[in-house]
Amino acid sequence: MRFSVPVLIAIAFLGVSAACSQQRSARSESAAPGAVAAPPPAAADLALRGGAVYTLDATRSWAHAVAIRAGRIVYVGTDRGLEPFLGEKTRIVDLGGRMLLPSFQDAHIHSISGGLRALSCELGGLRSAEAYGQAVADYAAAHPDEAWIRGGGWQMSAFPGAIPDRRLLDAIVPDRPVYLRSTDGHSAWVNSKALEIAGITRETPDPKDGRIDRDPKTGEAVGALQEGAMDLVEKKIPPPTLEQRADALRYTLRMLNGFGITAFQDASARWDRGDLATFAFLDERGELSARVIASQWWERERGLEQLEELVARRAQFTRGRLRATSVKIMQDGVMENHTAVLLEPYVGLPGVRGIPMLEPEALERAVTALDREGFQVHFHAIGDGAIRQSLDAVEAARAANGDRGNRHHISHIQLFHPDDIPRFRELDVVANFQPLWAYADEYITELTLPFLEPERARYMYPIASLERSGAVLAFGSDWSVSSANPFEEIETAVTRMGANGETDAPYLPEERIDLPVALAAFTMGSAYVNFLERETGSIEVGKSADLIVLDRDLFSIAPTQISETRVLLTLLEGKPVHGSLSLTP
Repeated sequence: MRFSVPVLIAIAFLGVSAACSQQRSARSESAAPGAVAAPPPAAADLALRGGAVYTLDATRSWAHAVAIRAGRIVYVGTDRGLEPFLGEKTRIVDLGGRMLLPSFQDAHIHSISGGLRALSCELGGLRSAEAYGQAVADYAAAHPDEAWIRGGGWQMSAFPGAIPDRRLLDAIVPDRPVYLRSTDGHSAWVNSKALEIAGITRETPDPKDGRIDRDPKTGEAVGALQEGAMDLVEKKIPPPTLEQRADALRYTLRMLNGFGITAFQDASARWDRGDLATFAFLDERGELSARVIASQWWERERGLEQLEELVARRAQFTRGRLRATSVKIMQDGVMENHTAVLLEPYVGLPGVRGIPMLEPEALERAVTALDREGFQVHFHAIGDGAIRQSLDAVEAARAANGDRGNRHHISHIQLFHPDDIPRFRELDVVANFQPLWAYADEYITELTLPFLEPERARYMYPIASLERSGAVLAFGSDWSVSSANPFEEIETAVTRMGANGETDAPYLPEERIDLPVALAAFTMGSAYVNFLERETGSIEVGKSADLIVLDRDLFSIAPTQISETRVLLTLLEGKPVHGSLSLTP
């Protein structure tokens, strides 16, 4: 028998309530006459008291103290009720009124590739073509022995028509190939040397899942490659070594732990690039300071013949803190380069509806097969056409296999057709939003809205509409596409304005959500999509002590100040992975 999400939450709550009642009765100072007093509880290893503890349990209750033993939460309640759990060896931490939360979980992130980018020619945070050129020049000078200049983080809005030109790179690095991914990862900027090595000429056809941008007069490649066309160059680049990838993952883990994140779903765990081996490498050494759900990459140029390989890798790489239990399917591109799949053409571009990475029939076959094998499918779908195709594929899988409870989820989900909003709940599909994008930045105002009719643009990142429909919400960052800081993402979800002062007017204000909903999406919502809600995601007796201490109470500040929050302490299984138990800022 399968229960709905609300029923499962209620059952979990009743179980936790029973456990708490048992502990309270063990501590009761007024036992019934003649009753035999229960023995005192075993002493805790760590006790946190004097705080504002927001549990994120089923009733979203508050407490003041938490006790931890052997990495598990054994008490949640008042400071007075904590006393029976204190022993001679208990480490006691006075929170001093600080806020204690369950740690965050990122439902969509690129942990290894993001770390590699951060440790290479990083362009993130820069805003102009001139600044990018200077950064490339500085990096090339500092790394004279690197055969390829690799990196990324450039924004489409910095270039006319969102298309960068190889000639700028040629003037800076004429003798070595340069390969730089855009901040969203759907485009690459290359120089002439890279085009030469890849054999790209005016006669080279566009791949079916991508586009080579060309000079309209000569037909020559201008140096911008969209979607699948990036692979023409990327496959020529020597892959990073295992140690380089491990260093990149270590970088990411330090960053995520510093943001209070102790679990994440990697959105593109590529076998051919060694991602699964890298996660396992750190896990075997005790360095994987987060629970990792690895979304294995569905190779769209292949078919169902890869299914057996995915099953074998799931068995091989599901151990320790690693779970290779999800499969990522990229169904379309992005709005900005007109590769996101739409139901109706882009305004001003007759017949252009984007690029479906899998034809709908092939998508349905793939999802049905994966669902039958017990995989969770992690979709990338941005346009309303791709969202519908993904939902249709889940519906086809359910018709063929029944409801198997695999918790499929669609990430990004930027532009909706309103008819598809209730289908998330109907099909038990989790809405995996990247909330940092839900404000009117240049990507929205300059590269998206001009190509949509106003009535269609009304359904851009409709987070509140999905929440009102009863859908399960999960939040992720899509780092390194955008910031991995959950507080910036939460602030944007609550205000629909830029978290760093980019805008001062809410974008589609009716789609704002409140703080409790946003926090739940980054804790229990993401734990649910990660199949971790029984282990973590809330502060309840019996769960793992995955906790964070903040420098402020989020409920006592203005929403526009949420992004300024800092994490003082992050615990994973009761052990610090960021900060100190002394709680010094």
